[in-house]
Amino acid sequence: MKKSILLLTLFGCLTFSIAQDFTGIATYKTDRKVDLKLDGDGMNDDMQAQIAAQLRKQFQKEYTLTFNKEESVFEEVESLDAPAPQAGGFQITVSGGNDVVYRNVKKNEYRNQTEILGKPFLIIDSLQKPEWELHSETKNIGNYTCFKATHSLEVTEKTMSSESDSLVEVTKLKTTTAWYTLDIPLPHGPEEFWGLPGMILEISDGDLTILCSKIVLNPEAEINIEVPSKGKEVTQAEFDEIQEKKNAEMLERFQSDGRKKGEGSSFRIKIGG
Repeated sequence: MKKSILLLTLFGCLTFSIAQDFTGIATYKTDRKVDLKLDGDGMNDDMQAQIAAQLRKQFQKEYTLTFNKEESVFEEVESLDAPAPQAGGFQITVSGGNDVVYRNVKKNEYRNQTEILGKPFLIIDSLQKPEWELHSETKNIGNYTCFKATHSLEVTEKTMSSESDSLVEVTKLKTTTAWYTLDIPLPHGPEEFWGLPGMILEISDGDLTILCSKIVLNPEAEINIEVPSKGKEVTQAEFDEIQEKKNAEMLERFQSDGRKKGEGSSFRIKIGG
């Protein structure tokens, strides 16, 4: 019996060691639900539905996760975008989404090449591993058996009050659900999601869904992971402070312009959980 256990242990270690040498490219597709509320003259239900559908279509994008046993980089697949659609005089355009997210689990390093209003930033910080709760529930995604994991966190969001027409802070519990596969025992995943015993193939995070549609393991062509290097270098805390300040400035400018024009219309677009 001891000999059998020893052989099984050695086989498991060998399999894990081979798996650790995996390289590959995983393709993901994203989708978001859009909670849209527009008030104003001529803004009927049909028009709101059209605008919500156009917004949702712009959030449906394709990304690749290129990885080896230590590193991964997540970035959008370039495409030729069609002209932004219009509905009832509104042109629907969603900016952003061109972030390049890089992780090095060996060096415990995180990089995010992003921008604010066209100004490039490079966030460089240490990795913060989420406190995942592992569950026994399973399901298949393609040919991979996946296990469920969840992560809950209290988040504080600023939202527009319908009564006072000003920003108010709302604290709520946000739960993220991940599905990961032990067939690829690497801790990588899309966007900011990582840190499980296997690669994450699906994420449900509030209104955001990320689903892996294709994986190419150990391709013949050499995998090249380019470390992001463009933009002003900041920490995550510094970037969050800059972003919050810019958001407040934009909101104040929008409210000020609305008051000057005397417009009675208002809108609310909820994106995220």
